[in-house]
Amino acid sequence: MPKKKLQISPDSSDTEMSSNVSSTSDDKPGTKAQRVTRQSISENRDQTPVKAKGRPRKKSGGSTEPTRCSPRHYGGSDIGCSSPHYATMKGVCPTPGCDSQGHLSGKFDSHRTISGCPIYHNTTAEECKKRYTQKDYYSESRKKILASVDNRHTLRKQSPTKEQKMRYKEIKAARRLLGITDENRNAWGTHKEKYEKAREPLLKGLTSDYDFKLFQQAQAESCENLDYEMTENYQLAEQQEYRIKKIEIGRYELGTWYSSPFPEEYARLPKLFLCEFCLKYMKTSTILRRHMAKCVWRHPPGDEIYRKNNISVFEVDGKKNKVYCQNICLLAKLFLDHKTLYFDVEPFLFYVMTEADNEGCHIIGYFSKEKNSFLNYNVSCILTLPQFMRQGFGKMLIDFSYLLSKVEEKIGSPERPLSDLGLISYRSYWKDVLLNYITEYQEREICIKDLSQETKIRADDIVATLQAMGMLKYWKGKHLVLKREDIIKEYIAKKKNRPPDAKKIEPNSLKWNPPAKQQ
Repeated sequence: MPKKKLQISPDSSDTEMSSNVSSTSDDKPGTKAQRVTRQSISENRDQTPVKAKGRPRKKSGGSTEPTRCSPRHYGGSDIGCSSPHYATMKGVCPTPGCDSQGHLSGKFDSHRTISGCPIYHNTTAEECKKRYTQKDYYSESRKKILASVDNRHTLRKQSPTKEQKMRYKEIKAARRLLGITDENRNAWGTHKEKYEKAREPLLKGLTSDYDFKLFQQAQAESCENLDYEMTENYQLAEQQEYRIKKIEIGRYELGTWYSSPFPEEYARLPKLFLCEFCLKYMKTSTILRRHMAKCVWRHPPGDEIYRKNNISVFEVDGKKNKVYCQNICLLAKLFLDHKTLYFDVEPFLFYVMTEADNEGCHIIGYFSKEKNSFLNYNVSCILTLPQFMRQGFGKMLIDFSYLLSKVEEKIGSPERPLSDLGLISYRSYWKDVLLNYITEYQEREICIKDLSQETKIRADDIVATLQAMGMLKYWKGKHLVLKREDIIKEYIAKKKNRPPDAKKIEPNSLKWNPPAKQQ
């Protein structure tokens, strides 16, 4: 088959360099790429409907739509709040011997979680209600004291009252007299042997009564806030609109964009906690903290095939490390709309990019590819975590995928459809590669197939990128590639302004053999 030749000749009229291309049926220019704006991306990120708080909104036909409870009246005691509270929904507390009656906060008559179980916290429903009543009394007394303090006319620092001084001395004396006795130790040991992990450890005797009551109040308020979040999420669950809203991985807390098919007991939670090394997902920060104390992983499983400074890439086989690859797919679905691969990970290889420090190798992003792709796709799914976006890591992942294609001596292309952010990243990468090649090319004729072989970018992607830049035209029955000087000058200026330590992939740092060549 004859090759297409691009004959480059200078044009003095408009300072553009045009090239004649022989039109064949095999190499037709691709369709013009649609423009993707920031507005469309932001609209696609969050598809959760937002409902106004307040009175029920009337629909056509006279029916009303219940609204969510606000934090001010979410206990269900206010008239007009039609949404059931999470603690009053159907369910059984998992604590052995508990009948789901009472609530740790003392505000509700029933519960369904360990965090709200009075028995688990070594108390009773009556004591919880009594503490809730006392809490209201103390809060009113505190308001009166603060109001009286504000009315006192002082210049700078207000001195404590006599009652406050006496109370402070009592608390200080109680803390000073505190001591752990043998009776306390025996009670703790007996309690642990009897209940093991089915109950909270006994806390009396560890601190003064005043500090213990403060801890109980904080524990009840935390349980109350958690139940409110669960109420919000379960109301969406009934309408099949629920999704995990936040995840905590490492030192970052990330808001999610889409839903992900986690197991139902996790998918109903408003927030998940992930180990940043093994990517195991957990329900609470306490479980995560205990896991991190035992987790021996400090980098992804598999072989480290690239290292440059503190950036590494690990090759993970989906067949050998199935659970890790499934976890990374579930994580990726929280930020990708078109992802469909979750559990069938055995036919894929995963390339995980990390950033190393004294604690270990922290995940930046990854891409996956089929072991044997019939259409020579070099990327099946690609993701940069939100906290590392707009820092050049996305282009590094794309460049690394094409570097592997060059080693394999194959022409690659990403699998379609691309996400909105993925399309923007690939267009930017293809544009830089093509402009860099055109500016350094000195011959008068260019062949698109030779250009594809040189860069390992598929010819259709090259044509689509040239069209998007306005450098491919059809004139008098021939295709012309226009070397626009304004785009070339802009690219050269941008290249000169890049810092010397800009993020890029160094081919010499790759230590990898293609699977077909591995022995």
